[in-house]
Amino acid sequence: MRLGTVKFYNQEKGFGYITPSNGGKEVSVFAEGIIGQIKSNSIVKFDVEFTTGGLVAIKVVSLN
Repeated sequence: MRLGTVKFYNQEKGFGYITPSNGGKEVSVFAEGIIGQIKSNSIVKFDVEFTTGGLVAIKVVSLN
């Protein structure tokens, strides 16, 4: 699992970005990859999945 901060998340569109704590490239997050709820500036733990569109966060869980 990785740690990061939700840079932006739009509940209506079910889409946003997570900035990894290790300073890596931003990761897209979609509603289907979230367990529970997240919001902008939430600290989260997550896994990543490699897709044709790039890295996508999965199993995203808010820690606060």
